[in-house]
Amino acid sequence: MSNATTGSRKIFSLPAVTPSTSVNSVSLIHVLSLLADDVLALRGAAFPVHRKYAREALRQVVVIREFLADVVAEALPASAFVGLAELHVALQKLGHLLRDLARPGARLWVLVNSDRVSNNFRALFRSVATALEVLPLGAASPEVMELVQLVAEQAWKAEGGTLPSDALAARIVWSALALFENGIEPDPIDLNDLMEHLQIRSWSDCSEEITFLEDLFFDCEENEAASIGSLEALMAYCRATLFDADDHNKRTGGNQFKALHRPVNHVNLDDLRCPISLELMLDPVTIATGQTYDRASISKWLKSGCLTCPVTGKKLTDTTFVSNYAVQHLVEQLCASKNLSFPEPNSKQKRDGSKTATPPSSAAAGAMKMAAAFLVRKLAFPTSLEQRRAAFEVRRLSKSNVFNRACLVEAGAVPWLLHLSSSMDSSTQDNAMAALLNLSKHPSGARAIVEVGGLGLVVDVIRLTFKVEAQQNAVAILFYLSLVEEYRAAIGDLPEAIPLLVELMREGSYRGKKNAIVTIFGLSLCSSNQVKILESGAVPALMALLSGQEKGNLANDSMAVLAKIAEHPDGTAKILCYDGAISRLVEFFRSTGTSRSGRESCVSALLSLCVNGGAEVVELLRSMPVVMPPLYSLVTEGSPQAGKKARSLLNRIHEV
Repeated sequence: MSNATTGSRKIFSLPAVTPSTSVNSVSLIHVLSLLADDVLALRGAAFPVHRKYAREALRQVVVIREFLADVVAEALPASAFVGLAELHVALQKLGHLLRDLARPGARLWVLVNSDRVSNNFRALFRSVATALEVLPLGAASPEVMELVQLVAEQAWKAEGGTLPSDALAARIVWSALALFENGIEPDPIDLNDLMEHLQIRSWSDCSEEITFLEDLFFDCEENEAASIGSLEALMAYCRATLFDADDHNKRTGGNQFKALHRPVNHVNLDDLRCPISLELMLDPVTIATGQTYDRASISKWLKSGCLTCPVTGKKLTDTTFVSNYAVQHLVEQLCASKNLSFPEPNSKQKRDGSKTATPPSSAAAGAMKMAAAFLVRKLAFPTSLEQRRAAFEVRRLSKSNVFNRACLVEAGAVPWLLHLSSSMDSSTQDNAMAALLNLSKHPSGARAIVEVGGLGLVVDVIRLTFKVEAQQNAVAILFYLSLVEEYRAAIGDLPEAIPLLVELMREGSYRGKKNAIVTIFGLSLCSSNQVKILESGAVPALMALLSGQEKGNLANDSMAVLAKIAEHPDGTAKILCYDGAISRLVEFFRSTGTSRSGRESCVSALLSLCVNGGAEVVELLRSMPVVMPPLYSLVTEGSPQAGKKARSLLNRIHEV
């Protein structure tokens, strides 16, 4: 059975080390005392489930500790080792089990595994009783000896089974899941009773449970997914309907998203892993469905004859790729911040995103649909407080779960979030735009934004908002929409869309520039947008980024857009009008800071300039011998496509 980990140990696993027979009694008594103290340190912990067993275990350890403090180790006979060794194992296991019970995020999981937990306690109590019976109690004082004998006798009599209060709480869980399965909302009084029993009293407490169950879900076997996913959905429903995020906001100084906007620290590693290989995406590409994969993995997938999107299951009528330079930059920035080349993913970070594309059970589906409907009703409330809370919850639920996104779109969240995008409350606006960004990653979400006339509202946020985060999310929404061929022209038809993106490339923050560049790239794939991009001054802005202070990833991204622009005669003409354009491109091509993808884009641009610009461009390149070594290097070390273009460019340069 799969379990979430507690440190390096999986929950409900109770590993223990048996002491070596070479250990003397003095050392063993000392180690046992330390183990007992470690267990007794949990006396102040909350035990919402199995309270009676936890208290009994701690009472036994108190008596054991008194015995260990009272006994004279040197006076113990050699035969005492058997009992002491048994205690050594039992104390380790009791410590593990009590820590599992005290773990805040695992309360619901402990409850639904009550039979297993109670059986563990019963077995451990008997181990303690066995150990105490074989110990030479004469080595202790009469008072302690009498107390130990009493504990041993009671430990033998300890009964197993789920406690009545826990059984009642568990029945609420199973009843709620059955109601979800049948499309019926559970009684909120019952759910409140369940939360009170588990001592889940705030939004943050509930979130801890969801995080734990989510980790468990991604680490579980296929036959466990339905039950774990159902419990996670139950907690998500409770968080949405019973709690609000105010307590969480207060704990984070009133800005619940402060961490989200730190350059690298906010990044979720799972978002940077390919859903196919589960490795960091070193060459990320986005396909027609809007999903991003590592180029090698998705290429192998398609070559094997699978013409569907691995995550959404949607049939691919268009198998072309669009390089996702935004994701590539995040991976490179992350590695640079850690002083690593490319780290190997660990097992906990491996997440199969396709596991969330469909509900794990009908109960989970029912719970999420009802939670989505509840939140949409809250979004429609006339009070800004309720709207802000609902928008924040939508943001959280849609962050990484594909099915959650589908439910929220189906429930009608998109129109209300678009309405809140113009809210005068900056927090509400920020939450709404972040939620819309998450929903835009789902095909139905992107479609809903366009069909309800949301494109203009998104552009208005870029133009009018004073909060950088909301503006950046708005640009990111346009990026995801630009991945859909039929929406590219609609975005370009908005008079202010492309000029605003070009302005962001000039004056925006790093992330703003990044999002604007990749969005312009997506829009450039539509022929009707090409003239608009040129007329908006994109070429000078992109050329400036090639050698500006933001050298590196922004320059590589800019080069990719310039390569696309250069494919057309009008684009070539605009680039050649820029003073020193060819020299600037050659300098970029030779720079040690230019990535492989940047060099490949540059070769593509230079070749297009030669084709469309004629002999004058070729002659200019011929007069720059410094371009030759990196060109030959690309022929031998670049991708097949880049090598082919490099050879073609070399042939043109060498032609007499």
